[in-house]
Amino acid sequence: MAERTYRIHVAAELSGVRVELIRAWERRYGVLAPRRTPSGYRVYTDRDVALLRRLKQLTEEGVSISEAATMLPQLLREMDAARPAVEPDSSSVRAWMDDALAAAEALDQARISAVLDEVLAALSPLRAYDEVLVPLQREVGERWHEGTFSVGQEHLVTQEVRARLIGLLHAAPGQGNRRVVLACFPTEEHEIGLLGAALRLRHAGMSVTLLGQRTPAAEVGRVAHALKAELVGLSAVTDEGARVFEDTLSRILEGIPQGTPVWVGGPGALLHREVGERLGVHVFESGDDWARLLGA
Repeated sequence: MAERTYRIHVAAELSGVRVELIRAWERRYGVLAPRRTPSGYRVYTDRDVALLRRLKQLTEEGVSISEAATMLPQLLREMDAARPAVEPDSSSVRAWMDDALAAAEALDQARISAVLDEVLAALSPLRAYDEVLVPLQREVGERWHEGTFSVGQEHLVTQEVRARLIGLLHAAPGQGNRRVVLACFPTEEHEIGLLGAALRLRHAGMSVTLLGQRTPAAEVGRVAHALKAELVGLSAVTDEGARVFEDTLSRILEGIPQGTPVWVGGPGALLHREVGERLGVHVFESGDDWARLLGA
């Protein structure tokens, strides 16, 4: 299973091996092959840290590092046999959340970036989205509404979360048999939920065309027609009132091929659920709706 990962200075603290020595051992003897995050940072697993500790022990006992390097296959087999699999748990998730929130409070965007890179290195894309990125974005939004976070602090986190979701989408399966078009309402700028939907649908084997923020009503229908979309998903986060919601949704539906399933999600859609249902669209209410949507 995936493990939590650490930047090199943390791995050095945990193992007792100096950063300079870790780099030298990697360069000269190839004792480690750390992964790199999307930002280009080396990250080390718990297994890497354990190996560093073992190598440090051997060198302190008089074994040269060059000789210890030849023992790597044996050392790794011994470690793997003695070590149970580790799965990031709720305490790890909370620690990442707390680290990211503290970094936002300090306006430390580099640290927010590093924390999210650790998350993506340790968790699968959908787990990272469901267990960290969405709860983090929600908590940041709540703090902004309460006045404990500024607009700038909220934007720091949102930009980093959005960047990670874009990266995950680029790495997700690209094509599938079912064609889906996703778009925000014409005045909607919040797209984190829509990006998450695109990620989930691509991992479910669908071919997703993502139009994103502020998509004109007529354009949704034009693209859906051109691609022969079998599903259209819309996002309405901002509440502009029932009348505006109904008018906007009606204009979008006019252009979509008749019989195409249409789903709309987001806080704005939930507030006007009755309007959506009256117009014949499915209003996304909870995680249980994913089974219905995927089977639509």
